[in-house]
Amino acid sequence: DAPEQDCSDDEGELRRAEAGGRSQVRKRPLNDADVDAEEQPAEPGNEQEEAVVGRAVHGVRLCVPPEQLLGALDENGFAQVRGALDSQTCAALRALYDDAPRFRSRIVMERHAFGHGEYQYFTHPLPPAVHELRERLYAQLAPVANEWMERTGSDQRFPSAHEAFLRECAAADQTKPTALLLRYRAGDYNRLHEDLYGPIAFPLQATFYLSRPGDEFEGGEVVLTERRPRTQVRAHVLQPLQGDLLVFASHAAPRRSERGAYRVYFKHGVSTVTRGERYTLGIIFHDAL
Repeated sequence: DAPEQDCSDDEGELRRAEAGGRSQVRKRPLNDADVDAEEQPAEPGNEQEEAVVGRAVHGVRLCVPPEQLLGALDENGFAQVRGALDSQTCAALRALYDDAPRFRSRIVMERHAFGHGEYQYFTHPLPPAVHELRERLYAQLAPVANEWMERTGSDQRFPSAHEAFLRECAAADQTKPTALLLRYRAGDYNRLHEDLYGPIAFPLQATFYLSRPGDEFEGGEVVLTERRPRTQVRAHVLQPLQGDLLVFASHAAPRRSERGAYRVYFKHGVSTVTRGERYTLGIIFHDAL
């Protein structure tokens, strides 16, 4: 396969199937971009809400209130979701990295000046947990994506089901799956980039964090940059905990002003890991050429 840029770390809302305490210390205070997966219980009798919250998927429950997520994305262009996956699910996903037949391509970043480290793209069929996470998360983000298209005056709209969107990708010869696992070791990093694999692109993507910062690794912070018209670049530096989810703009996000909506352009990357190993699962909703 030709070299492809990665989905780094770079991220709607998921919920752990079983609540439990965590002893990890968060390095960054919560702000308006953070969404707590435990704060959105389903109301009995509300079928629409139950469709969002009530289905367990391989150890997690999807819980992505579109209105709340849209607020966080409007404010920052990204939303950090706490405790999306339990530790057992994180361990199971990490263990896939050494199962070579599950992947179609392995990218060594230094060979292509992408950074340092490596990642692997899953092949068809995706592992069941990855497939379910991608399908169900897409369904919760599609309304947000369509709202963004409307605000920027675009005629493009995204279907409610991911399978239908993948058919649109296939019609543009984008048929290679883009879900991937990334592994960073001491000295590894990922340069700022975007994940655009062809003319068809979904405006949001996600990353699940599978390792424990401060315990299993140090460094490796997520770096998101935003570029607004006529201003200097702003950087956001985040350190998600194991099990957290980050949803963020894959290219541009709309912002409101007195003159109407305008676009803020995003890139994402990962700072240098100084110790240990750091694993993440990247979910990109469009397929690649």
